[in-house]
Amino acid sequence: MAQHVESILAQPRPLPILTAGHPVLRIPAAPVDGQLDDEVLADLIEAMRETMHAAPGVGLAAPQVGVGLQLAVLEDSAQVSAEVADARNRQPLPFRVIINPVYEVTSAEPAVFYEGCLSVPGYQAVVARGAAVRLQCRDENGAAVDEEVAGWAARIVQHETDHLRGVLYLDRAVMRSLSDNEHYVKYWARPGIEAARDMLGF
Repeated sequence: MAQHVESILAQPRPLPILTAGHPVLRIPAAPVDGQLDDEVLADLIEAMRETMHAAPGVGLAAPQVGVGLQLAVLEDSAQVSAEVADARNRQPLPFRVIINPVYEVTSAEPAVFYEGCLSVPGYQAVVARGAAVRLQCRDENGAAVDEEVAGWAARIVQHETDHLRGVLYLDRAVMRSLSDNEHYVKYWARPGIEAARDMLGF
């Protein structure tokens, strides 16, 4: 694994993001358990951060750059209108690393919105996610994390943790809502999904 990661890190940055159809995206990732020394792990995290920013995206899981380890980076500047931020409970999420994450949905009602994925470029679809989750993982320093995450940040945690299980957001999506980005922006880029639900019939 270490040699494989070092070969990936030798590539120019930002790293290429693998897209749907590549087998690594469908294979459950291995727990991070000492396969990489601290320097290589830190370099991988930095490379993933650069790649996420360049995409741009709000999260990136290691399998998306070809590394089958349970590691993801998250960051959301939440540069959206106040109306969208309020409807989606979307607040800025400072950069963070989650290693070997597991989550438990703690909200009674789901949050249902459009989302997309850097590994399925050009499309978005409606996905029901837990509005709040209990996240347990380790951070980049190996410290244990056990906390409640709510709102859009909870959606990001669930989406990226799914990647580490070999699950793409389309596996959970309402497929009748699937839209390319051009039509999403033209018709459905609203705070909620009511218009899309009514017009598309889901």
